[in-house]
Amino acid sequence: MAFPKNFLWGAATASYQIEGASRQDGRGECIWTRFSHTPGKVLNADTGDVATDHYHRYVEDVALMKTLGLQAYRFSISWPRVIPHCTGASNPAGLDFYDRLVDELLKAGIVPTATLYHWDLPQALQNRGGWLNREIVGWFADYTDLMTRRLGDRVKNWITINEPFVAAFVGYAFGAHAPGYSDPRGGLLASHHMFLAHAASMGLIRQNVPNAVAGITLNLSWVDPATPSEADIQAARRHDGFVNRWFLDPVFKGEYPSDMLQLYGSMLDDIDVTEVKQAAVPQDFLGINYYTRNVIENDANGPYLQTHEVKPPHSSYTQMGWELCPESLTQILVRLHQDYAPKALWITENGAAYVDPSPENGVVADPERTAYLQSHIAAVETAIQQGSPVTAYFVWSLLDNFEWAYGYDRRFGIIHVDFKTLTRTMKQSALWYRDFIAKSTGK
Repeated sequence: MAFPKNFLWGAATASYQIEGASRQDGRGECIWTRFSHTPGKVLNADTGDVATDHYHRYVEDVALMKTLGLQAYRFSISWPRVIPHCTGASNPAGLDFYDRLVDELLKAGIVPTATLYHWDLPQALQNRGGWLNREIVGWFADYTDLMTRRLGDRVKNWITINEPFVAAFVGYAFGAHAPGYSDPRGGLLASHHMFLAHAASMGLIRQNVPNAVAGITLNLSWVDPATPSEADIQAARRHDGFVNRWFLDPVFKGEYPSDMLQLYGSMLDDIDVTEVKQAAVPQDFLGINYYTRNVIENDANGPYLQTHEVKPPHSSYTQMGWELCPESLTQILVRLHQDYAPKALWITENGAAYVDPSPENGVVADPERTAYLQSHIAAVETAIQQGSPVTAYFVWSLLDNFEWAYGYDRRFGIIHVDFKTLTRTMKQSALWYRDFIAKSTGK
C-alpha cells in the first residue's frame, strides 16, 4: 500500500457532541447550549446536555479506542468548561478533566490530538458579540495560552479552529447553527476574525509546546459544474471561492481571492482585508474534513453567488443527502498538493451517516458505512500515489453523538450508542477499521 510507515490512523469527536455534563463541575453555558434549548432550532428539541456522557465514561471510551487499535484520537476542548465566565479565572475541574483524558490516552498508547475550537463558544463571549467582536482574537489567544501551558507537556498535536466556513457562515450568515444569526456580512466578519485568531493561536502553540505539530482544519469540497456551459463553469468557480479558496488562500497566501473580494464588494466595507496576511503562518499540516462534492449550476435569480447546487439523479447518497463520491476526495487532495504545497495533509474527518439497525449479537450491521470507509481510504491511497502528502486519517466519528441541528437523528459513529442507556456497541465498520489498521501497521 502507498501509506507511509509513520501514517497515523485515528478517530475524531467534538466536545459538545459527546461530553454531556453541560451543567456540572463549573462548566459554563456555550452557544450550542443556548441554541439547542431554543425551540425550533434542533430536530426533536434535542440538546447536548447528556450527549454520550463521555465526561463520565471517557475511561470506557479510551478502552474501546485501544481495542480498535487506534493510534491517535482527535478530541476538542470545551472552551466554557475551562473558562466558564467570559474571560478571567479558569475552572480547575474542567482542566482536570482534560488532564485525566490525556493521561488515559497516553497510558493506552494513543496520541492525543487536541482541537481548540470546535464551535462551542462560551455564551458569555457571544453576549459580547462572539466572533463578530474583534476582541475575540485576544480572548482566543488567552484560551490557547491556558490550554497549551496546561497540556503542552503531553499533547504535541494541535488544531486551532475546526471548519471556519461552518462556524462563520452557517452560524452567522445562514442561521442554521449556533449562534443562529442570519447576516451574510456577519459570516464574512466572523471568518476574518477566525483567521486572525488562528494566527495568534499558532504563535502561542509554538511558544508553549516543545516540538508542536500544529495546523488548522478546513471543510473542503470538490466542485464540479453541472454542465460544460460557460455559465455553469463560472458558477462552479464562484462556489469554489465561497467554500474553498476563501479559506485556503488566507492560510497559504495571506490574501483573500481577488474574484471573491470583487463579488462580496460592499459587504466587506469596514473590514481591513489586508490584515489576513497574518493568517499565512507556517503550518505543520492542513487538516481536511471531507464528506462530499458539490455539483453547481448557474442561477441568475439566486442570491449574491447566483449559484444552485444540483443532485445528480443516478448517484448514491448518505442519510444527510450527501453524494457518495470518493474520487473527489482524491481530486481535492491532489489539487491541494499542486496549488498550495502544504507540508502535510491530514484527513481530520471523513465518515457517513446511515440509518443503522439495532444491535444484534453484540454488533451493529452497517455495510453501507463500511463500504464508505473502504472506498474513501482507497481514495486517500490513490492521492498519495499521485504525490499528495497525506500522513493521517481520522474517521468521523468514534461514537454516535449529538449531530448539531439534527440532534440524535443522524448517526456517524463507528460505535453505536443507545441514547437511553448510553451502552456502546461496536459496528461492523469499527471491526473492519480495526482489522484494516492491524493489517496496515503489521500489528
